[in-house]
Amino acid sequence: MAEEHPDFRIYNSLTQQKEIFKTKVPGKVSMYVCGVTAYDFSHLGHARAAVSFDILFRYLKHLGYEVTYVRNFTDVDDKIIKRANETGEDPLMLSNRFCDEYNADMADLQCEKPSKEPRVSEHLGEIKDMITKIINNDYAYEVDGDVFYAVDKCPNYGMLSGQRLEHNRAGERVAVDSRKRHPADFALWKAAKPGEPSWDSPWGPGRPGWHIECSAMSACYLTHKFDIHGGGIDLIFPHHENEIAQSWAADHESHVSYWMHNGHVTNNNEKMSKSLGNFFTIRQITERYHSLALRHFLISAHYRSPLNYSIGQLESSSDAIYYIFQTLQDCKDALSPFLQGGTEKNENVPQINEAAKECIKKLNVEFQTKMSDDLQTPVILTGALQEALKFLNSSLKMLKKKMQKRAQVQLVQSLLEIEKEVGKVLDVLGLLSSKSYAEVLQQLKDKALKRAGLAEDEVLHLIEERTQARINKDFPKSDKIRTDLTAKGIALMDVGNETIWRPCIPSETLVAEVVQKDQKAPTVEEKQSTPPVNQKVQ
Repeated sequence: MAEEHPDFRIYNSLTQQKEIFKTKVPGKVSMYVCGVTAYDFSHLGHARAAVSFDILFRYLKHLGYEVTYVRNFTDVDDKIIKRANETGEDPLMLSNRFCDEYNADMADLQCEKPSKEPRVSEHLGEIKDMITKIINNDYAYEVDGDVFYAVDKCPNYGMLSGQRLEHNRAGERVAVDSRKRHPADFALWKAAKPGEPSWDSPWGPGRPGWHIECSAMSACYLTHKFDIHGGGIDLIFPHHENEIAQSWAADHESHVSYWMHNGHVTNNNEKMSKSLGNFFTIRQITERYHSLALRHFLISAHYRSPLNYSIGQLESSSDAIYYIFQTLQDCKDALSPFLQGGTEKNENVPQINEAAKECIKKLNVEFQTKMSDDLQTPVILTGALQEALKFLNSSLKMLKKKMQKRAQVQLVQSLLEIEKEVGKVLDVLGLLSSKSYAEVLQQLKDKALKRAGLAEDEVLHLIEERTQARINKDFPKSDKIRTDLTAKGIALMDVGNETIWRPCIPSETLVAEVVQKDQKAPTVEEKQSTPPVNQKVQ
């Protein structure tokens, strides 16, 4: 590992404290993250989990680790079967389709592909083998083709969640089933039912329970001992608690060093979920906002904190992304003439000035310090990164002034170095794009026009009207045109003798509402409103 990096500390849900990260194998990280149950388009809660662990994945690689990142797909599940019956599709074909849709959303959000993306349907052998081991070790029992895990035989059950067996009364959190020896016993294998997909097993035809899949697939790719297991905070109980229990029952040496969990995305301070019908899909948001703006919004709060969804915050993130890419584009345009023949290397000219050195040092120190402190992305977005962008903008103005050749060369080199360091930070945060700066800026403008309900020709026509009004000294009319556009998120800027436009945060805040959940595809409606009350972070 590079010596300049401080110790990387992450919050371990198991010990409920930050710990210095140490791998089981020097220089290598093994990480498993619970993925989605693929039966519908993914919502913002899924996006937050994926982006949170993508940040971790990127930062671990930035630190020099070789990372094996496994994220599963649940493609055999009650919800999938129910949806397939409703649509008349084959369950596995339906699930496969939504796995592809999920991957498309992840690519749009700049999430790097995990090393492995195993599916339950492709690992039935490993799942059945693990269940057999658990039965042979006397931690599970078979009843009428179902196999249940005997929780009272696990001495440390509840070690992750704090849940105790005496708190698990029948009918609360667990289904009432008189065949169970204990109300909290959970299914490892479910006997086949008419009209449902099933596979042969030693206990008769059936399919896996939910929890066993992750224990089996993590062991398959990472062994029973690995570094990080992650997922949403709602998975702590029962899913991850049951994973610990069944993995231990299959192999007493099983061990995960760090359990990491991201916080909920909330809507009006209530967890956003499909069951509550208060969710937005990723597609619904990226239809109106750039995917980089959504990613920026998702990392604008610490990954463990609740994140309250609001249009106002999305607008702020969209504006922040526009500022970043406009600065990078301006820098590229300004430096282009100086780079036509390649950068001149003159040993008698300091390569960068002292102010630039200080700016780079502050950016690097803050980035390494805050990211190594349990991934403090909000501090990075609002701290030294913003100062570096402001430094670029102020230096670009200086570059337009007449100056001595020596000073000019030094300023160009300073700008190039700061731009490079800013790029490194943005890359780890996943806020760069394969598209050019100009293309991203145009996409952001297109999204702003869509939200405003305007075509660009209409904006240009209004600019002409405003120009004519100013010529006619009809200032109330010119002011009204500008004010009306600002209210819709379109800012007019007078530059020299011309007027240009760019997206801005609408002066009249918009909030989103979810249409009733009985609709097949919830839609986003907007209305003028006061800003939402900030959520208290727990």
